[in-house]
Amino acid sequence: MNWISNVVRPKIRNFLNRREVPENLWVKCPETGQMVFHKDLEANQYVIPGSGYHMRMSVLDRLKTTFDDGAYEEVALPEVVIDPLKFRDERRYADRLKDARTKTGAQDAVKVATGLLEALPVTIAVQDFGFMGGSLGMAAGEAVVTGLQTAAAKKSPFIMFAASGGARMQEGILSLMQMPRTTVAIQELREAKQPYIVVLTNPTTGGVTASYAMLGDIQIAEPGALIGFAGPRVIEQTIREKLPDGFQRAEYLFEHGMIDMVVHRHQMRETLARICRLMVKAPGVPPKARLPRPTVAA
Repeated sequence: MNWISNVVRPKIRNFLNRREVPENLWVKCPETGQMVFHKDLEANQYVIPGSGYHMRMSVLDRLKTTFDDGAYEEVALPEVVIDPLKFRDERRYADRLKDARTKTGAQDAVKVATGLLEALPVTIAVQDFGFMGGSLGMAAGEAVVTGLQTAAAKKSPFIMFAASGGARMQEGILSLMQMPRTTVAIQELREAKQPYIVVLTNPTTGGVTASYAMLGDIQIAEPGALIGFAGPRVIEQTIREKLPDGFQRAEYLFEHGMIDMVVHRHQMRETLARICRLMVKAPGVPPKARLPRPTVAA
């Protein structure tokens, strides 16, 4: 019996032919530690079945689950100057942008699209936290302004899904100027007599909260979303006091009158459709014309 042929070679062969298992097949719930198969999580709109924890949702998934039949048309966004301040910290800002674009496949943190929501024309903008923390820079500001102007021109409601860590420090004052610019564009939408609806997702903080994210005619939040200007740790260190449990979470803000409602992701689409129809005084959709609700995993 040849030990090399019968033992060593089979082990080497098995090692070389071993299939690598992707690391993202299973997703762990941040609250309970429950492990969920990624396909089940996707089918459940990225809500953990057991705990109801709302995971982050990609821009494309958000648009597909909101528009009728998942069909929409992207709005062309203006190009902006890349790295206007030639900023550099540990790395060049231009390199950070390049990496973020490679990772996400997007040009910047906000995407705008038009389509139908239960047969009603709407314009939707979605902020991607995966793109440099959803930070607000010149490109993101231009996208929000373009979306608002598009909605005003098309006479359609504008829905903003906000998710951000704040203004993009690498663009300095140019990023901060997007706050008043978006505010002016919101006023133009109101002069066109079209509703502006904001959906606050986890997290929405900083200059985005201080501008367009809190200026909606209707303020909606997903369960458990962190919403605020400065983070809880910064506030505690500043005032030297312990904050209440659940401070800056969606449910806390709802109880204290900062937002209008907290809506589960499974009911978000029909809630947005109902609000839009009420605000533009559009006729209701007959039950037979309504699209079936997305399948929810058990």
